[in-house]
Amino acid sequence: MIRPLNRDTAFLAQKAEPATPADLAIGQDLQDTLQACRATCVGMAANMIGFNKRIIIFVDDDGTPKVLYNPVILKKEGSYKTEEGCLSLLGTRPTVRYKKVKVQYQTETFQTRVKTWSGYTAQIIQHEVDHCEGILI
Repeated sequence: MIRPLNRDTAFLAQKAEPATPADLAIGQDLQDTLQACRATCVGMAANMIGFNKRIIIFVDDDGTPKVLYNPVILKKEGSYKTEEGCLSLLGTRPTVRYKKVKVQYQTETFQTRVKTWSGYTAQIIQHEVDHCEGILI
């Protein structure tokens, strides 16, 4: 289901609760909503569509949307300064990101995985994990 975008900064500033198998429908809603916003969006977190759960979606290097449940950044390498926008906020803001991130997450079957991403994909993941932490850029 395509969900409306949440712009309530008080809600967005809350730390997300862990996702469980009961939250799989939120992952599907993120996929549907990202597809609807694809012209202006490359990633989303569950709180952006009104669910305070630790779930993100992003467009991977090959152009495929990927949903991560309970993502945690384990390692960051190569900091740089950049500016980012967000569908839930107006304008762009300066932030520090890392060129490479190692992430632990769970799949849609809640199997734990660890993967390293780099470049723009790493930047998207960092932005969405910030949402899970209640950090607004």
